[in-house]
Amino acid sequence: MTLVVLIIIIIFGGLAYWLFMSPYSQVFGRYPYRVKTREKIIALTLDDGPNEPYTSDLADFLKDRGVKATFFEVGECVQRHPETSRRLLADGHVIANHSVSHEFRRYFEQVNFAEQVEHNQDIIEGVIGKRPALYRSPWLWRQPWLFATLRRNGLQPVSGTFCHVFEVAQIPAARIAKRALAHAKPGAIIIFHDGVEGKGGNRAETIAAVKIFVDTLLAEGYQFVTVDKLLDVPAYR
Repeated sequence: MTLVVLIIIIIFGGLAYWLFMSPYSQVFGRYPYRVKTREKIIALTLDDGPNEPYTSDLADFLKDRGVKATFFEVGECVQRHPETSRRLLADGHVIANHSVSHEFRRYFEQVNFAEQVEHNQDIIEGVIGKRPALYRSPWLWRQPWLFATLRRNGLQPVSGTFCHVFEVAQIPAARIAKRALAHAKPGAIIIFHDGVEGKGGNRAETIAAVKIFVDTLLAEGYQFVTVDKLLDVPAYR
């Protein structure tokens, strides 16, 4: 492979990532990742759960601190831990749609994508009695038909900034928290993971990082709000 070919591959690969998976891309439609404000408010979000015992550990901590978060949940995990989703709702957190299975191959065909969105709406409603109005696609993947599917289902897409690019690999909590705090600006939406692509997994470092993140920002005078409050949209249909 020549140097020129390698450079072209890198350029087009970077462009494809930006278009389809960047937290900040708005090419195919509005996919908010923050709001412009000077008020010290921030939205804490968790993806890929519920996942025990980590989600409940986090829920206990958030309840003690009086902090509300938005949980973008995978349908298969909701079915695995329905009591956790119900507990989160009872504690005042918002439950949102994050697909049924979190399988990447499901997102290249419109029919599979729509089924992932719509079936998870039914799963979550069946467990908590509410139908989500917020959606985040796995890996923040978008494609031209994403927004039509979401409009048909009355769903608001939500992006955000990842706390740390290597958080899913469970690097030390202090490193995750340090990077997340660097992203913490007024109006930001920060993404952590209390699960791993719907498969469970050890999230001890993430949960420890969230605790550092929350306590640090509370000490700095920040208030945590759920995504619906931040974006001024409904949480449920």
